[in-house]
Amino acid sequence: MDGTIYLGDELLPGAKELVERLRELGRPVRFLSNNPTKDPAAYAEKLARLGLPTPVEEIANTVVTTTRWLRANAPGAVVFPIAERPVVDALHAAGIPTSDDPARIDIVLASYDRTFDYAKLQIAFDALWFHKRARLMATNPDRYCPFPGGRGEPDAAGIVAAIEATTGATCERHFGKPDPAMVEVALAGLDVPPERALMVGDRLATDIKMAVDGGMASALVLTGDSTEAEAAALPPRERPTYVLDRIDALVPG
Repeated sequence: MDGTIYLGDELLPGAKELVERLRELGRPVRFLSNNPTKDPAAYAEKLARLGLPTPVEEIANTVVTTTRWLRANAPGAVVFPIAERPVVDALHAAGIPTSDDPARIDIVLASYDRTFDYAKLQIAFDALWFHKRARLMATNPDRYCPFPGGRGEPDAAGIVAAIEATTGATCERHFGKPDPAMVEVALAGLDVPPERALMVGDRLATDIKMAVDGGMASALVLTGDSTEAEAAALPPRERPTYVLDRIDALVPG
């Protein structure tokens, strides 16, 4: 969503027209985000406020994919979330145990966290380096979150880097784009195979890579992070199917 449908608190040009036209035609639309600072309900509220009312069920982000994976693949694991409230609340709601006791932590979960400090780094360090029992994972791999006016804010990759640099651990996996878990969540309940879906996004390393790895067509919109020159510099197999100045270039005739 960020950089593709809206930037900050403004819809990007053509986004409303495209989504409304696709809905008129009965084409399913799903919204994805690597931003873990909001849950799907908060995204639904924002889209409605911007003039695109959307059911919560049509929205997925790393809060959803993280909790789903942990429940399915690490039942009973004790998690130390270096994260903001939506991630912490989602873990609790899913019945996933959390702790800041390094001797009990099974998974250090790094995320976008504007309250990250030395104390949290020390807990992660003790769990991973001293007790040597924990695994390092992350909600998303993004280096920064884009802001209007060309600014940005450091994202989860910065916190992962701090933990890796001090402990020697390696992040085993993340739960956001380009991880295929996001494709599974996006297409769940739809009779649509990946090869008949189109992934639209503004980031080559997450949106477009997920499409390439998942067997989907892709459209890079130049309203966010990546540029046309960066797309052209990729090996042919890794390039987006389409490169668009604006998202409404996809509006069906």
